[in-house]
Parts: sequence; C-alpha cells; structure tokens
Amino acid sequence: MCGIAGLVLRTDETADNADVHRMCQTIVHRGPDDEGIFTQGPVGLGMRRLSIIDVAGGHQPIHNEDKTVWVVFNGEIYNFPDLRRELEARGHCFYTHSDTEVIVHLYEEMGSEFVQKLRGMFAIALYDLGRKVLLLARDRLGKKPLHYAIHRGQLLFGSEIKAILALRPELAQLSGEGLLQYFYFGYITDPHTVFETIHKLPPGHLLEWRDGSLNVRPYWDLPAYGTRGAISEEQCLEELEQQLAEAVRIRMISDVPLGALLSGGVDSSIIVALMARASSKPIRTFSIGFKAESFNEAEYARAVAQQFGTDHSELVVDPDLKETLNYLSTMLEEPFGDSSMLPTYYVSRMARKHVTVALSGDGGDELFAGYDRYLVAMDRQKFNQLPSWMGRTYRAAIHDLIPAGMYGKNLAWNASLSARDRYLDDVSFFPVLHRERGLFTAEFLDFAKRLPDPLRAWQATYDNASAQDPLSRLLYLDTKTYLPGDILTKVDRMSMATSLEVRAPMLDHQFVEWVTALPIEWKVQKRKRKYILKKFAERLGIPRALLDRRKQGFQLPLVEWMRSDVKDEFLQLLVEPCSLQRGYFKPAAVRSLVDEHLRGRRDRSALLWRMLVLELWHRNFLQTLPQSNSRTRNFGRIPETAYHAAPPGVEATSQ
Repeated sequence: MCGIAGLVLRTDETADNADVHRMCQTIVHRGPDDEGIFTQGPVGLGMRRLSIIDVAGGHQPIHNEDKTVWVVFNGEIYNFPDLRRELEARGHCFYTHSDTEVIVHLYEEMGSEFVQKLRGMFAIALYDLGRKVLLLARDRLGKKPLHYAIHRGQLLFGSEIKAILALRPELAQLSGEGLLQYFYFGYITDPHTVFETIHKLPPGHLLEWRDGSLNVRPYWDLPAYGTRGAISEEQCLEELEQQLAEAVRIRMISDVPLGALLSGGVDSSIIVALMARASSKPIRTFSIGFKAESFNEAEYARAVAQQFGTDHSELVVDPDLKETLNYLSTMLEEPFGDSSMLPTYYVSRMARKHVTVALSGDGGDELFAGYDRYLVAMDRQKFNQLPSWMGRTYRAAIHDLIPAGMYGKNLAWNASLSARDRYLDDVSFFPVLHRERGLFTAEFLDFAKRLPDPLRAWQATYDNASAQDPLSRLLYLDTKTYLPGDILTKVDRMSMATSLEVRAPMLDHQFVEWVTALPIEWKVQKRKRKYILKKFAERLGIPRALLDRRKQGFQLPLVEWMRSDVKDEFLQLLVEPCSLQRGYFKPAAVRSLVDEHLRGRRDRSALLWRMLVLELWHRNFLQTLPQSNSRTRNFGRIPETAYHAAPPGVEATSQ
C-alpha cells in the first residue's frame, strides 16, 4: 500500500528529484515506511510506501529486467503469486517478492491490456521509456484514488490532489461543476474534482499520455444484471459461499498484522465469520460505539466477536468534535459531507495501534440492495400514475410559491418527478437548480444556471445501465456513483489518515460480476433486503438478533450533537459574516435552518452538517493554499467557459 505521485514534462524539460520529493511529502501518511523516486529526462515517478508484502525487498519504483519499464503502485494484487508463476514460466526474471513486480512483466507481455489480469485494488503509474508513454490505471470499482492535471503541456498525477497542488498551487481554482456536485450529493463524482483543471481518473479506466496527447478509456464495466438463469436457493448459497470465501482468503495474505473492522452489521459480520474459518488463530476485530444508545452498535459487534472467538477491541467514543473536524478538514482536499467519515476515522485509528491491514464489509449494500432508499423508491412507484404535465406545472409554477419549511413541500416536488428522477431527488441534499432554489442567493443561482445540470450524467448512467428492472438500474447507478464517490472515498481517506490499509472482499470484481448476474429476487424478496446474503449469514451462525434488526449504518448522532455539543462550537460559524459573504446561501435561509433545528421544529442536521463541512473546508484547506481567492465570492471569478468541456479524453456524461 502506498501513495503515488509524478509528472511528465515537455520533451525539452528535465524532471527534478526535488520536485517529485515535494509531491511525495504531501502524502507521507499514505506510506510512512519508505520513499522511492525515479527520474529520467522529462519523467518523474514517486511513491510513499506502507510496507505490506515483501517488507524488506519491495522498494518502489519497480523496473523490468533491462530497466526500460518503471512502475509506482498503490494497492494490492491478490493473485500475484499465480501471475508470477505464469510470467516466470515465460522467461521473465524477478528481483523482488512483491506483488508490484508482476505489473511490469505483465505489461511487457500484454501492453495496456495487462490490467485485465489484475485481481485487486490499485492505482498504477507505469512509464515505458522506449515508447515514451505514461499509463495510469485505476481499479475496477474505485477503491484506490488517482488524480491528474494537464498544465502547460505537462501531466501531473497523484493519489491525492495535495500532491499536484504542492508543485502547481496555481491550479487551486474552484470548479463550478464540482461545487454543484457537492451541493447535490455531499461529494464530488468522477471525473470532476472541486478544482477546475484537476480530474479524477474514473474507476475501471486507463489513461495514456504520449507526446502531449491524452487518451482516457474504460477497460471494465459491470456486466448485465440478472442474466443468470434459474437457480435454486441451495445452489445460490453454495456458490455465494465459494465465491466470497475465496475473496476473503486471498485478502488475508499479508506479511504484517491483520484484522477486521467489525461494525455489528450483516456485511462486516459475514467477513469476520469467513476470516475466522480461514484462520488457525483468533483474528483481531475492532469496533466503536457512541454514548448515545440509539447509535451504538457495539453490543452487536461484541456478540459477533464472541460467536467467532475473535480477539476483540472496543472503544466507546466521546469525540472532541472541534479538534477532530478541524484536523480532518485540513486533510480533505474536497468538501465531503458524509458524517460517517468520523466513526470510520476513529475505528481506523484504533485498529492501526494493533494491525497494519484490516478487512471490511464495504460493498454489500450496493450489491445486494441493502439501503432503505431502495424500498422507498419501490413504494413511490405509485406516483407513476400522475400525469407528467401535472408534475411539470407544479415544478415550474407552484413549488417556489410555497413557504420554505412547510411540511409536504419536498414530497410534492418528489412525487411530481419520473421514477428515475424521484430517486435522484431522494439522494440530493441541496439541489441548487431544482427543489432547493430558495436557499441560494440570486448571484449564485445565476452562476449555476450557466453550468451543466449535475443530474444529467446520473440520468445517463441510469438510462444506460445494462439492466431491465428499475431496482437493478438503481444498483448500477449507486455502484458507479455513490460507491466510489462517497463510500470508498471515505474509507480510503480516513484509513490512510491513520496509515491503515483496508481491504474489501465483497468488492472483489469476480464476486461483483457473480452477484450482478443473479436474478433480482435473490437480492430483495417480499421487501426483505439482502435476502440471500442474510440467508448465508444464518448458515454461518451469525446471531439472529443482528439479522432481524433495522438497518442502522455507520452513523453519528447528528441530531443530538447539533442541538447540544456542536451548537456553540460550530453552528455559529454558519451565520458569521465570513461564511455568509461566500455568497452561496441567502443569510436569512441559513439563519432559518439553524433556528428550525435548534428549536426542534425540524431535523435539519443533514443539511447543516454539509454546510458546516463546506465552511470548514474553506477555512482549513482552501484558504491555506498560496493561490487561494476563497475569502470572497470566488465562484464569480471562475471563467464561464471552464465548465462546458469535460476533461480531455472523457465524455461529458462519463461516470
């Protein structure tokens, strides 16, 4: 596990070790054990290493036999022993025992198609000196991040945006599209970032840079949903066990201490059960709880740990929110509104005191339809009977006339939409161009109207899904957007902040392809979400009380905190002149949201939290950058033309 960074300059320029070192210094937390740099001519590759496999000999960058191909790599290749044997049989010579080295030899054999052979999580930068080509590759589901920017004929890349800004701080110019993405969803989906000329390489994509020309293309996508023929429940359970047990087993290969993050939910409990079965000694498990009993899952995690005889560590968190939020907002390069980042950070920090690698249950909800919102979407199909003209009339002529905060106003908007757009509205927080126009200043609304509709790419993703039934389309949409943009971003950033590697067996791409092909009735039956996964959990002996309880998720007691603990510390920030002068929200609307929540009239915690995170990001990250102009209404300074072109080589609707 590492962080990577580097650059390819113009052909008449020479890369400097010191520049690559500056980039690497910003991501030391991703790899505290080692640094490696390669420069030759215009090319510089760098890495920070968290040693997991071949601790003594796996120093990067790694090269091939004649040193014409060099690679830096962040992640783990779980099938590398098999790949190594195949490559050695074809005459390739290895000088390390690391998984990284299979990449350069696979490239020699297959060119850019080498990624098809990799089973794991990865962000890869490979330079071919002979062909003078740089390849960047990101794993299929987006577990590992990779960013890039093109500036004055140069390509810069890094695991984190900070690495790029360390060398080119002038690129810290806000992106209107990125801001709208955050307002709508609480995170920013690929290929966008919050900065105008810095992009995310989408999951399952390759980038090729040669002679100043960029080409970005997909190499993998989710297969068609529901293509598996008739299958009995027993056969389905047997195949599920075989597939997932193998995914767990290969992720337990490590030369350093390994454990599991145990939330007390179905998914992480299944992973722990399979780990316990595959291990000859008790595995380490880690869970946290909160003093607010309604948000404390520790008792369920404890029951699973007892059932499978794990060496369990538990921490009840009474967090110093001011210290933690200020610290994390200095590290978050983009505003990120998922409050579960805090418990993820706390459990990662606790686990890192004992282990270097931890397995998690991430991915189960997107694969097996585990979220409550899927049932809501199915229930609201009754609104399909409303004439479309009626909905258009309501949205255009009536909605804005209804007083803000009136009960039923948002539901009426939602009911007026198509089934697809109802779901998008359900997962939106501040839809600037749609339901929540009344919260924003006229200046910001005028600016936002000149930008592409943030929902357009999501609508295209839903429409283009290889699925027939509406629920499978939603699963495809979330796997392409919410999973990499929110869930995996949260896990990567919070675990890497503590130098912990997290592995997700349910996101093994072979397992994902198997689940995707299953008929939808094995995922939801008679309103029972995760039907076959819970049947498998029963077979493994997971306590029944855990399986029958209502899904809770890895959440914070935001409602209580925002009426007590953080009321004086943070909510006043939102109504300070500095915050209001940013020009996003109407001052009266902000004060109304705060007042409604504090008086207990409405639960506004989700909205207020995202406003708070945005403000802290402005103060603790953006304003600390040398080129920042964030103290005023900076969105008005962004060239209008900057937002109508997608990143080079990527279509505007790419997800």
